[in-house]
Amino acid sequence: MILQMTQVVQGGLRQERKLEMITNHLANASTTGFKADVLSFDALFQAKMTIDFSQGDLRKTGNHLDLALDGDGFFKVQTHRGIRYTRNGTFTLDKDYQLVTQDGDPVLGEAGPITINGTEIRINETGEIHVDNQLVGKLDVVSFASKDNIVKEGGSLFVNKDPQPEEIAASGTRVIQGALEMPNVSTIVEMTRMIETLRSYESYQKMLQAYDETDSKLINEIGKT
Repeated sequence: MILQMTQVVQGGLRQERKLEMITNHLANASTTGFKADVLSFDALFQAKMTIDFSQGDLRKTGNHLDLALDGDGFFKVQTHRGIRYTRNGTFTLDKDYQLVTQDGDPVLGEAGPITINGTEIRINETGEIHVDNQLVGKLDVVSFASKDNIVKEGGSLFVNKDPQPEEIAASGTRVIQGALEMPNVSTIVEMTRMIETLRSYESYQKMLQAYDETDSKLINEIGKT
């Protein structure tokens, strides 16, 4: 009986973790560049969370500083904590005309921070930035041979936990000006998964209650003999 109850408890805990993940997906269903999580369990029922880096849909905005990546890779961002990576191309200019994120962190080009001071801004698919027909920089769009050490840091940022991350060129990736990448989660799909998960969780609760009632009955009967 103890083994069966343990299995039921483990099953319920797995559904709780799954529900937490789904809730986070729903909370970020409109977050630009958001990437879904993938929950799995090993042979010892230890939870493992990985990231689904599949492409999200692109939405046109018409804003010349909104940028989307069509393909693999990340924009590089300089934060006070060090280099970070993002798929959220909702960029703007600071008071010094530097290209920055919504949090004010400089977006990096191949030669460092990018200054954009002019009226006509054109960014081509290779990431070259032309201002008033003058080339002022090129976005540093990078990827990694392995993304196993990349984790989320919040605010649409990712960090590579590898002590010596080896960046590679994001070959074949296109930079799309005037567009943003939507999250790779579907509200309808996540709502359906939530309903299924809640039902499974309720089933485990009922099973645990049934085992508890059986134990109580056995104890009472033994006490009467």
